[in-house]
Amino acid sequence: MEPPPLRKAGSRQEDGFGGPPGGVAATGMVPNLRRSNSSLCRNRRPQFLNNCEKQANLSSWIPENIKKKECVHFVERSKLSDAGKVVCECGYTREQHLEGALRPYAFLSEEWDPKKHVQEMPTDAFGDIVFTGLGQKMGKYVRISQDTPPSVIYHLMTQHWGLDVPNLLISVTGGAKDFHMKPRLKSIFRRGLVKVAQTTGAWIITGGSHTGVMKQVGEAVRGFSLSSSYSEGEVVTIGIATWGTVHNRESLIHPTGGFPAEYVMDEEGQGHLTCLDSNHSHFILVDDGTHGRYGVEIPLRARLEKFISEQTKERGGVAIKIPIACVVLEGGPGTLQTIYNAITHGTPCVIVEGSGRVADVIAQVAGLPISEITVCLIQQKLGSLFPEMFETFTESRIVEWTKKIQDIVRRRQLLTIFREGKDGQQDVDVAILQALLKASRSHDGFGHENWDHQLKLAVAWNRVDIARSEIFTDERPWKPSELHPMMTAALIANKPEFVKLFLENGVQLTEFGTCDTLLYLYENLEPCCLFRYKLQKVLAEEPERPAPRLRMHHVAQVLRELLGDFSQPLYPRPRSSDQPRLLLPAPNLKFHVQGVSLRSLYKRSPRHVAFTMDPVRDLLLWAIVQNRRELAEIIWAQSQDCIAAALACSKILKQLSREEEDTDSLEEMLALADEYEQRAIGVFTECYRKDEERAQKLLVRVSEAWGKTTCLQLALEAKDMKFVSHGGVQAFLTKVWWGQLSVDNGLWRVVLCMLAFPLLATGLVSFRERRLQAVRGLARIRAFFNAPVVVFHLNTLSYFAFLCLFAYVLMVDFQPSPSGCECLIYLWLFSLVCEELRQLFCPPDECGLVKMVLLYLSDFWNKLDIAAILLFIAGLTCRLIPALLYPGRVILSLDFIMFCLRLMHIFTVSKTLGPKIIIVKRMMKDVFFFLFLLAVWVVSFGVAKQAILIHNERRVEWIFRGAVYQSYLTIFGQIPAYIDGVNFNLDQCSPNGTDPYKPKCPESDSARQEPAFPEWLTVLLLCLYLLFTNILLLNLLIAMFNYTFQQVQERTDQIWKFQRHGLIEEYEGRPPAPPPFILLNHLHLCLQRVVLKNPSERHKPFKSKLEKNEEAALLSWEIYLKENYLQDQQFQQKQRPEQKIQDTSEKVDTMVDLLEMARLKQSGSMEQRLASLEEQVAQMARALHWVVRALRDSGFGSEEGVPTLAPQQASEGQDPELDDGQRVEDPGDAYHVNARHLLYPNSPVLRFPVPNEKVPWETEFLIYDPPFYSADRKDKDLVDPVGDTWEPLSRISFNAVEGHLDRRSFHGAYALRDGFPLNPMGRTGLRGRGDLVCFGPNHTLQPVITRWKRNQDGAICRKSIKKMLEVLVVKCSLSEHWALPGVARGGRSPDGLADRPPPASAQGSREPGETLPRKLKQVLRHEFWASFENLLRQGAEVYKGYVDDPRNTDNAWIETVAVSIHFADQSDLELKRLNSHLCSRDPGLSIRWQLVDRRIPLYANHKAILRKAAALFGAYY
Repeated sequence: MEPPPLRKAGSRQEDGFGGPPGGVAATGMVPNLRRSNSSLCRNRRPQFLNNCEKQANLSSWIPENIKKKECVHFVERSKLSDAGKVVCECGYTREQHLEGALRPYAFLSEEWDPKKHVQEMPTDAFGDIVFTGLGQKMGKYVRISQDTPPSVIYHLMTQHWGLDVPNLLISVTGGAKDFHMKPRLKSIFRRGLVKVAQTTGAWIITGGSHTGVMKQVGEAVRGFSLSSSYSEGEVVTIGIATWGTVHNRESLIHPTGGFPAEYVMDEEGQGHLTCLDSNHSHFILVDDGTHGRYGVEIPLRARLEKFISEQTKERGGVAIKIPIACVVLEGGPGTLQTIYNAITHGTPCVIVEGSGRVADVIAQVAGLPISEITVCLIQQKLGSLFPEMFETFTESRIVEWTKKIQDIVRRRQLLTIFREGKDGQQDVDVAILQALLKASRSHDGFGHENWDHQLKLAVAWNRVDIARSEIFTDERPWKPSELHPMMTAALIANKPEFVKLFLENGVQLTEFGTCDTLLYLYENLEPCCLFRYKLQKVLAEEPERPAPRLRMHHVAQVLRELLGDFSQPLYPRPRSSDQPRLLLPAPNLKFHVQGVSLRSLYKRSPRHVAFTMDPVRDLLLWAIVQNRRELAEIIWAQSQDCIAAALACSKILKQLSREEEDTDSLEEMLALADEYEQRAIGVFTECYRKDEERAQKLLVRVSEAWGKTTCLQLALEAKDMKFVSHGGVQAFLTKVWWGQLSVDNGLWRVVLCMLAFPLLATGLVSFRERRLQAVRGLARIRAFFNAPVVVFHLNTLSYFAFLCLFAYVLMVDFQPSPSGCECLIYLWLFSLVCEELRQLFCPPDECGLVKMVLLYLSDFWNKLDIAAILLFIAGLTCRLIPALLYPGRVILSLDFIMFCLRLMHIFTVSKTLGPKIIIVKRMMKDVFFFLFLLAVWVVSFGVAKQAILIHNERRVEWIFRGAVYQSYLTIFGQIPAYIDGVNFNLDQCSPNGTDPYKPKCPESDSARQEPAFPEWLTVLLLCLYLLFTNILLLNLLIAMFNYTFQQVQERTDQIWKFQRHGLIEEYEGRPPAPPPFILLNHLHLCLQRVVLKNPSERHKPFKSKLEKNEEAALLSWEIYLKENYLQDQQFQQKQRPEQKIQDTSEKVDTMVDLLEMARLKQSGSMEQRLASLEEQVAQMARALHWVVRALRDSGFGSEEGVPTLAPQQASEGQDPELDDGQRVEDPGDAYHVNARHLLYPNSPVLRFPVPNEKVPWETEFLIYDPPFYSADRKDKDLVDPVGDTWEPLSRISFNAVEGHLDRRSFHGAYALRDGFPLNPMGRTGLRGRGDLVCFGPNHTLQPVITRWKRNQDGAICRKSIKKMLEVLVVKCSLSEHWALPGVARGGRSPDGLADRPPPASAQGSREPGETLPRKLKQVLRHEFWASFENLLRQGAEVYKGYVDDPRNTDNAWIETVAVSIHFADQSDLELKRLNSHLCSRDPGLSIRWQLVDRRIPLYANHKAILRKAAALFGAYY
């Protein structure tokens, strides 16, 4: 059954990731914020399915898409099983087969065939697995058919098992049996493997069984799970094992899924089977329908690993293919084949030396030249490392091992040997990552593609240490613009260490933070981010249809909600006439941030809202709204307006915390807000110490970058009390409070001058400005009375006079008709009303009416003023009505209380009374909650008492008195006299409740004049009531007051200093005249604003707009002091005792490691010295041998007595990772290499292994028995006949020109054996024609078309003094490499061969053929073919000879002629014609001019030809 169509894994994106910025990409590339969630519900967290729903989905999906294999026909095996039972050829007993398998079949007499007798059916083993007795750790498992597509398995793992797409795939292979490792090496391996998996988010794939290397991996994971870092994330360890070899697998069979299935590990009773390893997290059990057969999982594992490595993981607009690395420990023949396959497919391998067997064999010969890796050497190694198996090794098998090891060592760029103590290398994780980077670095690529890929890998792994040591080196100078895409990825992935690294390497946030980049960053907010939800809400309110895309003014709208309405939008809404072009075209897999400034996107006009673009500010806001502490810290350190930035961050975080539901996130936000407040305080302290005046300018400077706000305003809105209570801020407020008066003036002097202002002329008070100090007259009077401190005291005296007059009228002079004093009160109150209206409609900042009202009502004292005024108006209305005179007096009396409460606001200016008033306000909240508790007891006791004592009291007022009032008074000692019956007197109550002035009598015996209620019960209730209220509740209230006092007392000074600002601001903007004389100021203001329409020109001390030059100088000064603050913080951090202890511990650990490494290096140095000594002895031996031979050839001496020189021993101490440039060219590896690949291309044929030493035909190779292969071709008339005998070839004339075909070789006459020509370069491991056209040489033509690389001015570009070439190359869509337009790899025929063989004359003269190569015809128009043939005839021959091609055989090979066609002049007519006729007729074929460089991704043979062409012109290569 075909699986349902799955989403292509390569296009899978993580949550919150979209396409690249700056482009109108395909629809849906960038996820729209509005469509990211299904609804705009308040709950933003993803709603995961519960376990039952997950299990139900899994139980329905797996049987439909995943199959198992069952034997459907029982064929008895000739041998019994190990248990002595009759089994089928599949290995299962009769009882283990299906019922239908025992019935007779039509093919009963046939032999058992797995293709016929094994069928697929829905799997019956999947779900959760728990290992009995080994804890509650739960894993996942599934039984699958060996033919299951890898895409289905990958879908299962990522979609249903919930695994994140890995950043790295680690395939661990090696010995399947238990083996011994040195304790230190074992510890290093375990630590490094888990570290690389944890830090990079890798998947570890093993065989899954509890033995051998799989057991080592499991124990490494177990050690990690027991460590403290386990909470950081689980290591994904996937075991791929064979179902038929798993012991106790019956417990895993659950047709509907095991949730969980209990698995028992029974190592003692497992026999030849194996148990699953309990430390793996996921198991894929591969089934082929057999029992006891090992290795079934290997093909599926290889396909799955290949499939995963072809998938693309995208994050932050940067996509990489998932890299894969193979880690090898120990191992046998199967491990060698695994390593060979991995190296062949380009997978880097890390060999752990010291683990034994195959790993040690490869590690010991990896540093040798290929010529020294001989059959004899490998035989010696196998004898020492495989003592038990060595006798079973045949000669052919040793030859095969030698060939494979040679091929493995030959690709040294993919081979990494991990040696304990090598080059200070102590961790396997570093070796694995370095191996991947080395493999990537060795891969050919255009320009800086390789470096980009390496950087992508490092960022994906989150290994900044690897990036520092391997990527950011002197070898590759990075341009800042090249790092922008990775900077974006690091920001989105929240990798602050990489952000810091990029900043250190030249990235400028001012250049990086373009509008396109910001928009892309906001489109990729975290899914659970509160700011994302608020953006979605804003987008939902947009009237635009269809769903609008995110724009920066949407972001500005949300930011303004967080900062407050006092700020201006940070990004204005664009007008319809100048919509910003925020989406620019960009590639799919990676993006280049376009350098488009905001000014070019927003065309500003005089009417347009002006704003400043600060990229650092914008990136800081992006980090802050996601609560990313480390990123925000790095960006804030780069900011200019750092104090305002810190205060704005504090405000935003506190505002977000009010809406945050998650408690942990809320606490983190508040902690981060407090941290930024401390940073603002720290920088401001540095500024204030340096220059008080400039520091105070920073407080009130209008910041265009932060919505035209000031630092002080931001601090007040954020309620940053610590900042506002700073000495510098308070000094500024004091300065404003005293106006132009000197702060040194005593208060008594001010009051005295207030009462007798002529004293101002005497100099009793001093002024800050010398001008006012020198002059006399009106200027000094105006300056004195405009000072807020004077205005405050005048208003205070006026308010006290108002209260005294009000009290006098209420108590003494309240007449039926208003008296003069009462009318004065009315006038006074009218002036107060006018002042309140002025405060309402004339706020300090210009804003709308609604905002003015909200701003006015935000102050508690303004609300109290409104209530007092309204109550006064109500009392006055009643007072003017004669019938309501007394109610009016009552209302006015209550209103007097409210006016008196207003005095507390006046007293807040006092440093003594102000804090006490704050404490009283906090205690009022405690009293409110206490009254709630008290009411419970009062009401409960009062109702019970009233019900027991009084029968059916119907008077409401007396019910309230008995149930509530008397119970409340009882707390204070007024106990009812009759409650205990002692003072019972019927004369003090009304028996029937008819007397309105007496309470109703309690239940009593009228005859005996005694109470009838249970006295003992009422007394008991009273005692309990007094116990809980007087003792418990009242003491609780005292304790609450005490706690509040202690809590507030610590911050009362801060709170008072914070609230002091409001009073100072109020009186700074208040008219100088006190009520009722303030009416004159109001009249003047009304004339100015309403009649004359003159704007207010009053000085605003809390806002200051600076000139550009002054502002720039001030900000530069602030940045300088910010750097001082950061350095001081770093120094203090280092001086902390905890940090010192940690540093000391790290130094001790480092010293221990260095001592250990010194010991290892010492032993290693000794080995190297011995190896060097052996090499010198060998050189001396060779020199002596030459001397002896020379003397003998000259006639000196005789053959007798010639010393026999021992053969040189292979040195085992060389490093396999020596740079290729430092290694001498190995003459023994000069034989053809590609022609000896074991797997012949495009066929299942395997070559006979031919080691290097056995390549020459002259070398004896008795066991050489290569297979014969000649491919069938459609054009049979043009190819030589097929057959492994010489008769069909008897008519062919080799080493001669046969008709139109030249069978001569460029290397002279070649030999014939059994009628077949022999490859002049030696054995290849395959006889026959292979995939070539003819036996013997197959001639090809290879044009090399070049021109000079020129800049825009037409000048030839140079590098290292040499001129630079460009070459014409082509590429097929299915190929990873480019090629010269003559030969293309992988075709059925040798592309580049002429459509028809060239004339014999042309071949015989060795001139280039007259017919063009096929690939060249596909990229040139037909009308240019003849002209190009003329160019070929005029070209220079750069190479002629044998081509090392993988299609070569012992009897057929390719030879080529490479002709250089060079256009030296850019105005060459033929060059222009060539460019005009370049046109690929094949849509799968690409063509381009490419810069000639040694890293150009060409086939190896073509690179050698291109090198010769570059040398011909002395050009750079």
